[in-house]
Amino acid sequence: MKKGLVALVVLGLLLGGFASANADTVKIGLMGPMTGPWASEGQEMKQVLDLLASDLNAKGGVLGKKVEVIVDDDAGDPRTAALAAQRLATQGIVAVIGTYGSSVTEATQNIYSESKIIQIANGSTAIRLTEKGLKSFFRTCPRDDEQGRVAVQTMVKLGFKNVAVLHDNTTYARGLADEAKALLEGQGIKVVFFDALTPGERDYTAILTKLKGANPDVVFFTGYYPEAGLLLRQKKEMNWNVPFIGGDATNNPDLVKIAGKDAAQGFYFLSAPLPKDLPSPEAKAFLDEFIKKYGNAPNSIYAVLAGDGFRVIAAAIEATQSTNPDKLADYLYKKLKDFPGLTGKISFNEKGDRVGEVYRVYQVDAEGNFILQP
Repeated sequence: MKKGLVALVVLGLLLGGFASANADTVKIGLMGPMTGPWASEGQEMKQVLDLLASDLNAKGGVLGKKVEVIVDDDAGDPRTAALAAQRLATQGIVAVIGTYGSSVTEATQNIYSESKIIQIANGSTAIRLTEKGLKSFFRTCPRDDEQGRVAVQTMVKLGFKNVAVLHDNTTYARGLADEAKALLEGQGIKVVFFDALTPGERDYTAILTKLKGANPDVVFFTGYYPEAGLLLRQKKEMNWNVPFIGGDATNNPDLVKIAGKDAAQGFYFLSAPLPKDLPSPEAKAFLDEFIKKYGNAPNSIYAVLAGDGFRVIAAAIEATQSTNPDKLADYLYKKLKDFPGLTGKISFNEKGDRVGEVYRVYQVDAEGNFILQP
């Protein structure tokens, strides 16, 4: 970046911070994939935050001011996300919620950190995101070492001996694949295939043919739901009946739409509990209100995890009676304990990671429903 542009960005940040301190509203950013292949996730994140902000404002807002949600689109793309983060950082936001993909979040972390803006990611599970020592980064989702552990436990429980691992080379998918491979080999389970596909393609028969040639008992796919849906559909067209297990990025109803119910049936995936399976009174009340406003329950747990990010930052602002980022970060690290989140109790460790076990195992039934496994 040229020096003149740097000076303009810095000036914008300073003016944005001044505006935040003197504005009539407390501004909280939302960065998500409003367009692109993950648009259903981003649109639902916006619905959740709009509802929660409306409820909070009806109760008086925070610090005697209304909360305003400022939305920007990262399109599920790291370069687009970096530009979105730069725009949001100049708009006087106190914190930003998002985003969904790990590689997309990684492209924005330093921008928010240097701007002293609290960032609370909702779907970015890559381990390295919280290994950088950034003091303003948190996430309400769990991380991939826990996901890898639950995935391997599941494969051991189901009796699989020869496992194929397929990823897509994104930060999230490659990180989870590496984690799973190491854990599988540590359990004495043979990894018979380890490779990547190219996301966004329409025909995966070539990689499926290679996978079939490795003769696995199961395929663990660590990429995202658009590709997972195509893999399942094209696998069925090949009359190859090997079971597939997906990581948490395959958890989206569009997977069944892409694959078709017959091809999706039997597919296992890992996830934080789906909205319909959230047990707390806070979650049940929220789901009822969401259905009343939008006509259906939330499809995605990641949208609800974004809602939990909004709720904890609002709680931090009220508890500290401040929008000072250092005070807010200190509160989230040290004083927020067992907050009654929509997705369960929330506390953060010294890295900004959520404390406790979150992942569950689901399977798709004959009607395309996602069924929690015992």
